[in-house]
Amino acid sequence: MSEESPEQTLICVPGQVLCAISEFTVASEGTYEKLGYIHAALAGIVKLKKREKNTFISVISFGGGSTVPVIGDIVTARITAVHHRMAKCRILCIGKTALNRPYRGIIRKEDVRATEIDRVELHKCFRPGDIVLARVLHQIELNVFHLSTADNELGVVVAISPSSRANSGAETVPMVPVCWTEVQCPVTLIKEPRKVAKVVPEKGEALSRNLELF
Repeated sequence: MSEESPEQTLICVPGQVLCAISEFTVASEGTYEKLGYIHAALAGIVKLKKREKNTFISVISFGGGSTVPVIGDIVTARITAVHHRMAKCRILCIGKTALNRPYRGIIRKEDVRATEIDRVELHKCFRPGDIVLARVLHQIELNVFHLSTADNELGVVVAISPSSRANSGAETVPMVPVCWTEVQCPVTLIKEPRKVAKVVPEKGEALSRNLELF
C-alpha cells in the first residue's frame, strides 16, 4: 500500500540539493541523482511519497506538472552527433507524449546492444538525423539523460537517406530496414548499417509521416 506523507510546502529551484541518497530514498519525477545526492530538475514543490520502507522524492512544477523522463521510460529521440564512445541525441517524446521543452540524451557504446558489446562501432549504428527509440537508464545531470537501445525493440526506427542528409532543402526520404543491421534508401538503393529496432511497420510508418513535426 502506498501512503502519502503529510502535506509538504518545500519549494525548490533546478539543481537544488534535496537530500542525500540512501538505501531507502528514491529519486522520482522531476529529480535526478548526482554525486551522492538527489537534486531538483525543476522549479516547483517537493513531494514525498512513502511506500513500505522507501521514500520517493519528486518535484511538481508550479505550472501543475511537467513531463520529465524517468528511469524505465521509452523515449523517442533524434540523433544529433555520433562520436567514438557515445551518440548524442535530443529527446522528442516520452511514450506518446510530445515534449515542449528540450532534454538531451546520451547513448554510450556499451548500451547500444545487448550482445557483442566490444564489437560495437557507433557510426555503424546511428547517423545524425536518425529517429530512435531508447530506454531511460538514469539522469546524468539537469536535463541530460543516459539512454539505452540494447533491447531488440529499441534502436533506429526512422533513418534518413544520404541524399536528404547532404541537402537540407531536399525532400526527406526515410530509409527502409532490410535486416537487423541495415537500412536501404528506396530511391537510390544505397544501403547503410544501423542498429535497427524491431517494431511493427505501422509504428515506423507513423514516425515517418510525422517526422516534420520534430
